[in-house]
Amino acid sequence: MLHGNAVRLLTGNSHPELAQAVAERLNVLLTPCTVKKFSNGEINVKISESIRDEDVFIIQSGCSDVNDNLMELLILISACKGASARRITAVIPCFPYARMDKKDKSRAPITAKLVANMLAVAGCDHVITMDLHASQIQGFFDFPVDNLYSEPLMIAYIKRNIPDWRNSIIISPDAGGAKRVAAIADKLGVEFALIHRQRVAKGENAPEKMEVLVGDVRDKVAILVDDMIDSGNTLALAAKALQENGVKTTYALISHGLLSEAKMNKIQELPLEQLVVTNTIPQHNHRELCSKLVTMDVSPTIAESIRRTHNGESISLLFGDWAQGDY
Repeated sequence: MLHGNAVRLLTGNSHPELAQAVAERLNVLLTPCTVKKFSNGEINVKISESIRDEDVFIIQSGCSDVNDNLMELLILISACKGASARRITAVIPCFPYARMDKKDKSRAPITAKLVANMLAVAGCDHVITMDLHASQIQGFFDFPVDNLYSEPLMIAYIKRNIPDWRNSIIISPDAGGAKRVAAIADKLGVEFALIHRQRVAKGENAPEKMEVLVGDVRDKVAILVDDMIDSGNTLALAAKALQENGVKTTYALISHGLLSEAKMNKIQELPLEQLVVTNTIPQHNHRELCSKLVTMDVSPTIAESIRRTHNGESISLLFGDWAQGDY
C-alpha cells in the first residue's frame, strides 16, 4: 500500500469528459496540464502543479486521432517520470491498435506489442484498460495490466432497459465472442446463438452474408454482443440475417463504439431497436446523427479501479466470476 501520497489525475485531449466524470466520482480535481500542438504538429505538454512523489493516473483513450492521442499519452508519461512521480498508471479505456495483436499473415506487424514497448520505455508502471480485443495483449507487458470488464454493466442494462429480456437470446456475430455471450446468457438464464459470416463468392470484394450457426432465434428478443464496432458492416449483416430468421426485435450491446467509418444514417435505417455502446470513446457527435445510439457510463468502474489501485485493494473483487474466468 502507498502511504502519504495523493491520487493525481491527468488527461490529454482524447476524452476530457470521461476524465472529468472519473475525477468527480473520486472527489478529486484534475491536475492542471496543457497539451497542445506547435505549428509544425509537434506536441507540447506542460504540467502546472508539482506531482513529486505522487500516485499519478493519466486518462487517455485510443480514439479518433489515435496516433496523436497515443503520442500525447507517451509524452505525458515521460513528463511525469521526469517530474519524479512515485508511480505512473496509464488508464486507457480503449487500447489503441488492439486489433493488431498477432501475425495473421506474412509480414504483418504486431502493433499492440509495439505500443506496449513504447509505454514501458516512456516510463509507465501500470496500465488499466477495458475489454481488450484479445486478452493475450496483457502478456506483451512486463508490468501489471488490469483489464476491466463491461459485461456486468451490459447485464444490468439488459435487465433494466430491455422489456421481455427473459425471452431474449444473446448472440455473437463471430466465433471469437462465443465465450463472452455464453457467459452473459448463463448469468441471465437465457440461451445464446452464434452467427457465421462468409463470402458468397471468391474474391476480396465478393458480397458477404451471415447465417445462424448455433441457436434458435425465431420469436426471440435478439441481443447482439461484441467488443468493438468500427465500420458497422458486421452489425448491418447480422441485423438483417436475424430479421430474416424471424426475431421479434434486435438490440446491439458493444463495448467500444469506434464508429470511425460507420455511416450513422445507415445504422439509423437498420432493423435495430437500439445500439448501446460504452463511453470509452466520445459519442456526442454520433448521437446527434443517430437516435438509436445509447451510451453506458463506465466512469464509476474506472474510478473505483483507480481508488482500489491507489489503496492497494483487489480490483478482481469488482467483477467476481468475470475476473476469475469461472463463467
